[in-house]
Amino acid sequence: MLLRCCGAAVLRCENRGCRVHCVYRAYCYCVYCVYADRENFDTGTGRAANVRDALWRMPAAAQAAAVRNGDVSAAELVGSHLDRIADVNPRVNAVTQLMAERAREAAARTDARRAAGEELGPLAGVPFTVKETTAVEGVPTTMGAARFRDLVAAADAPPVARLRAAGAVPIGHSNVPTLILAGMHTRSELFGDTVNPWDPSRTPGGSSGGDGAAVATGMAALGLGNDSGGSVRIPASFCGVAGLKPTVGRFPADHRILGPDDPGPASQMLVTDGPLARTTADLRLAYEVLAGTDPRDPRAVPVPVRGEPLPGPVRVAVVADPGGHGVHPAVRGAVTAAADALREAGYDVREVADVPRLDESLEAYQRIVMTEFAPNWPVLRTLLGEGGDRYIEMTREKTPPATTAEFMQLMGVWLGVRRSWAEFLDTYPLLLGPVFTEPPVEPGLESRDRAGRERVGSAMRLCTATSFAGVPGVAVPTGVADGLPLGVQLVGRAFREDLCLEAAQAVEDRLGVLTPLDPRPDAAPAAAG
Repeated sequence: MLLRCCGAAVLRCENRGCRVHCVYRAYCYCVYCVYADRENFDTGTGRAANVRDALWRMPAAAQAAAVRNGDVSAAELVGSHLDRIADVNPRVNAVTQLMAERAREAAARTDARRAAGEELGPLAGVPFTVKETTAVEGVPTTMGAARFRDLVAAADAPPVARLRAAGAVPIGHSNVPTLILAGMHTRSELFGDTVNPWDPSRTPGGSSGGDGAAVATGMAALGLGNDSGGSVRIPASFCGVAGLKPTVGRFPADHRILGPDDPGPASQMLVTDGPLARTTADLRLAYEVLAGTDPRDPRAVPVPVRGEPLPGPVRVAVVADPGGHGVHPAVRGAVTAAADALREAGYDVREVADVPRLDESLEAYQRIVMTEFAPNWPVLRTLLGEGGDRYIEMTREKTPPATTAEFMQLMGVWLGVRRSWAEFLDTYPLLLGPVFTEPPVEPGLESRDRAGRERVGSAMRLCTATSFAGVPGVAVPTGVADGLPLGVQLVGRAFREDLCLEAAQAVEDRLGVLTPLDPRPDAAPAAAG
């Protein structure tokens, strides 16, 4: 297990009672088992803070176990995170709508249930953030747009309801690019910029950038984002946490935000809700809670969360530079490090030439998305606000909407690409590759000009292609280069998220956990408007 030493080093924990003193004479503690020794904290140094400070550092699984076992109360756990938000969020601007009183009330109900002898769920008391696109009952679902600041949700979205049923506590909404259309960087008309806690000159990614930054800095143990082309995996990688994009149909969803009508075909085909967490074990825990069916989503299917074990060593295809369009040396090094970790864990790791039909997938993806936007573009352009339309406008200039006949052909391309990926993954059950072929880039690069848009679009190409193929992927950190986190993704067969998570765990076991962390002292968000 990993040991956090005064926030300054990572050591190895040898047992669950770990009480080790570092060279700074401050209390050192294991972020996995600190709750088990809560009575013995040395608070005199002021460096290890106290139990309340330590609670937000713990992984979600340990937090829930502590609440179930009575080592801490849900009220203490929620209070610790609220204190952390008060301390950190002014510098990061990840949490947009704080649900403090609601969270305290939910924690009190959890503590009352435990006092009454009731069995608590697998996420008992665990605070989580919810992306501004996902409904939380009684709270506005703004999508970062000023026009929707009063759009109060009548009910929880299915993934929020499932997390609540497992005992988790929504603690706040998290920031997004306006309407999740203004670009990859998390900057909204209503709430302003979210800051990457590692380096304020770099974007936290998006569109689930608020969740990525909140989880990385300990403001929440879990984040609930969504992903249609990298929107969970990119912020996870840029913020040094783990993230899961599941197969479409694995988690039930309901994206009818603006009225009774369902979204168009691109949204139905591509968008999936997905969790972010600091550890792969927490990601798996959230995955098992979120999986299932709901009458509000007829696409959701009752597939077991764990499939049959594969015979022999699992084959992993490695592609560091999808399409041969170029990859930064640090990112190539991250892929190599992950490949070495998987070999050490017993996987059959093989470099392959490329992934199936990459460029064709990217073109078809953009045509389908732009075709969906076309009828409502004048309205969307107004809602995006001044400058918010630049990213989509530049994409529209390059990729015009399809005619009816062309759209029907694109549906055939989509099916063919999915078939090609199924055949590829039949030979190689897992693919290892980059999340983004560069380290985190500067905020708003994709909206600055056509060159920036092309650069970002190319760098996220494996995320886009795997979303188009409908296959699951897990982003996992691999280390730090030049002060910035790096990560890779593991892509698997449809509905075999378990294989992706097992491989990600093998990488994490050998390369370590990067967060939680304090934001850099010079972090400060730009104002909204």
